[in-house]
Amino acid sequence: MIKVSKNSIKSMTKASKNNPILSIVILYYNSQDYLEKCLDSLAKSKLNKYTIETIIVNNGTTDGIAKLAENKFKTNPIINSHFIYSPTNLGFASGNNFGVKHINPYSKYVLFVNDDMIFFPNTITKMINFFEKNIQVDASTCHVTLANSGKLAPETHRGFPTPWNTFWHFFGLGIPKLFPKSKLLHGYLSDYKEYTTTQKIDCCQGCFLMLKKTVGEKIGWWNEKYFFLGEDLDLCYKLKQNNFSLYFYPKPKIIHFHGISSGLKKTKSNANRQTKIHSAKASTSAMKIFYQENLMPDYPKLLHPIIYLGIKFLDVYRIFKAKYL
Repeated sequence: MIKVSKNSIKSMTKASKNNPILSIVILYYNSQDYLEKCLDSLAKSKLNKYTIETIIVNNGTTDGIAKLAENKFKTNPIINSHFIYSPTNLGFASGNNFGVKHINPYSKYVLFVNDDMIFFPNTITKMINFFEKNIQVDASTCHVTLANSGKLAPETHRGFPTPWNTFWHFFGLGIPKLFPKSKLLHGYLSDYKEYTTTQKIDCCQGCFLMLKKTVGEKIGWWNEKYFFLGEDLDLCYKLKQNNFSLYFYPKPKIIHFHGISSGLKKTKSNANRQTKIHSAKASTSAMKIFYQENLMPDYPKLLHPIIYLGIKFLDVYRIFKAKYL
């Protein structure tokens, strides 16, 4: 059971007369330096006519982030900020759902972002305008730029991890590279497409995902069977199953220091080896949960052991890599 301290929900700026149109949920875990950069950039947002709020969920970390957030948003009085504290690490899905419980009931949209993101001044306004001017948009991501390469994060526009897509992505022996525009062989990341224009997609990362609040309520927000990793694919799958649209909108941009606390990305990761091992295990555990939750009924029983064997192989490989490489 989550216990909330007396200062757990604390308004840290002067309240606006207008209700926020957007609630931003930032799940914070063990990366204060990056959160500071994130809040610095968010405080510089040019919001024009819009009022927004931030819900910062401290996911089991004991430090001074409440005071940090208070200082950052003093410079932007139309960002109402709230600090929510959980004494334990709830994981990504449960942590974000915990944040959702504290958003303003009149907020129209909800944006989930990681704590290792840097906003551009017009990122938020462009996203809100996109939703306001296009009623057919139920959910969207933006151009998520990787900090270490300056390139678009490939997971921003991926497909669902069906057995076929997964096989060619992980076990394709280089064959997909010979056919870079093949939809058949590049379904996992959908990297056969050009991502310079606005378009519908199947999946995106949970590091930057904005959706209508009514849509989130309809699909039940995040699936808490996932502790860490895979929950974004599950949410996107629920969007598709309920005939909601998900868009890739490239005009607004954000910078992502991908894999900072998880250790999933070797470059720029500050995670220790034990954290990397834990993250490696979580990645393949998420694959198994996603298959059982969403795909298993669509495939013959004879195929199930083969799929589980493939997941097990990836599990052993990733744990070995986390331990020794």
